Amino acid sequence: MSYYYIQQRKWQRSGRPRFYVKPPVEVDKEYEAEIEEMSRRGGGIARIKGFIIFVPNTEQGEHVKFKIMRVGKRFAIGESVLD
Repeated sequence: MSYYYIQQRKWQRSGRPRFYVKPPVEVDKEYEAEIEEMSRRGGGIARIKGFIIFVPNTEQGEHVKFKIMRVGKRFAIGESVLD
């Protein structure tokens, strides 16, 4: 993974440590990225430091500015912003 780990660890039942990963994006902040892929639902997928962001109503290859609406452990959902 290209986004960084936080030093806190918890142990899984399997005996391996589970790392908590701090996402490289924050809610209500604006970012710019290129839409690299299309999701199964038809929205665009952008990546910031390897972290996946779903941006609806975009197309592959488009360079967009978007605002983060929700952040999860593995992905975020953004909304495109008009300049």
